[in-house]
Amino acid sequence: MGAQERLAVRNVALDLAARKIAFCEVADGKVVQRRTVASLRGLEDLLGPDAPPAKVAIEACREAWAVHDTLTGWGHEVLLVDTTRVKRLGIGDHGRKNDRIDAEVLARAVERGGIPLAHVLSPARRELRLKLSVRRSLVETQTNLVVTIRGIARAQSDALPRCDTEHFVERVRTAAIKNETRGVIEPLLHVLAHTQQQLAQVDLELEALCAQEPVIALLTSAPGVGLIVAAMFVAVIDEAHRFKNAHQVSSYLGLVPLEDSSGGGSQRLGSITKKGNSYMRALAVQAAWTILRANDRSDPLCNWAQAVAKRRGKRIAVIALARRLVGVLWAMWRDGTVYDPSSLARAGARGHERHAHDLALQAEGLRRAAEKAKTRVRDAERRLSRATASVTERKGLSTSLRVHKRTCRCQRLERDDGERSNRSWVSATCPLACLMRQDTS
Repeated sequence: MGAQERLAVRNVALDLAARKIAFCEVADGKVVQRRTVASLRGLEDLLGPDAPPAKVAIEACREAWAVHDTLTGWGHEVLLVDTTRVKRLGIGDHGRKNDRIDAEVLARAVERGGIPLAHVLSPARRELRLKLSVRRSLVETQTNLVVTIRGIARAQSDALPRCDTEHFVERVRTAAIKNETRGVIEPLLHVLAHTQQQLAQVDLELEALCAQEPVIALLTSAPGVGLIVAAMFVAVIDEAHRFKNAHQVSSYLGLVPLEDSSGGGSQRLGSITKKGNSYMRALAVQAAWTILRANDRSDPLCNWAQAVAKRRGKRIAVIALARRLVGVLWAMWRDGTVYDPSSLARAGARGHERHAHDLALQAEGLRRAAEKAKTRVRDAERRLSRATASVTERKGLSTSLRVHKRTCRCQRLERDDGERSNRSWVSATCPLACLMRQDTS
């Protein structure tokens, strides 16, 4: 490589960390530049729009997509490195690993070639994945709050009624529990009501985002697959045609068994690899449980899973069904078709991938998907209205109580006597006894 060609394309690597970025450039097997900066702005003189073009390697991480877009806009070729295969490049060899060394190892790998690349999600799929991540956090927060509230009530020997999460706040507030318990859990109920309000709002925003992706409506025609499963599948896979077959998709999501069969012996398989996106894998398993428990005898996927369950048990059958389900979803996406159980029963998964569906079946599948979407929107709007009403009611009650506590004689007597815990006496003598009972009883 001549001097002019080296100037035309440089070999650069960045090691991205939370608080600093390590820069390294290599030419002819030697390090020519190093730098450690706090942000990408500190490298504008080396990688900015006016700098010579370079091949820049970065490991896939939280900051990788934003850095990829910035460097690409500056005119560089960005190589997003698959972190599951970086050890083959020499990272961590001899027990030495830090940001400076990692950047040098990556830069040398750029010069010699053969870097294992990771897929870069399209901007639309990034937005969808971020929205799904927000929803997941809200669902986890809601679950944690419900579990905590029930645990506190049990610790106080109070039994809360069984109900779905949507009606949990109002059922708890009307439940017959002790004053002390109600006073402890009321802040958590307030946070839970706000969380449910935000969750319902995010669900409506997700519906609007998914309406821009026609493939999501196709995938929801499959059994056990709702909006969240279909949207996450699209956000993770991004492009159906980047996989050659259904087995590659299953392997990408970590649903294929481990194998250690070297040495010419018999094939030795273990549990699934659990590589790839763990949330998508969990959603696929949940969808498989839904199919298995539905026990729809007209669905070949369910019949196949029931047969496996009889031979190997339900747990193995569910994982096998999840693996087959993601393959079917990939085939539907690739061919642009809705789920057709009769075709699947006739030809199996491979035949289903090649089978051409008629227009009548396509229209029926899309009609069912549209009905599902309308039901989800109505449910989200109802939950949003209920949560908003609960939050608004609580705010109005708190305002009335604050005014009342400043003016009511019984409150002044309570403060003077130091009997702050005597809520029953305040409720019995207070003109706003009904409000006090709702707030503290």
